[in-house]
Amino acid sequence: MAAYVIAQIEVTDWEKFQAYIKEAPRTISQYGGKYIARGGESVVLEGDAQNKRMVLIEFPSLQHAKDWYNSEEYRQIKPLRMDAAQGLLIAVEGC
Repeated sequence: MAAYVIAQIEVTDWEKFQAYIKEAPRTISQYGGKYIARGGESVVLEGDAQNKRMVLIEFPSLQHAKDWYNSEEYRQIKPLRMDAAQGLLIAVEGC
């Protein structure tokens, strides 16, 4: 069953974040992931949401998503994101 990583990110340093953007797709594809949405325009339809960068990544399974996040490949680039942005990452199984 497919699973999705949902990220809501506030970029604090775009120059540093560019290095993360360059490297992240390679790590995601290694675990069968693909971007569904990546920082495009978003509109709040209901509720009180903050205006942050939204990313949606599909993986073949929740285990694939967890394996990607905990992988050595991602651990190597995660500091690039942590130094340039803050936010929330959630993995959820699809239906």
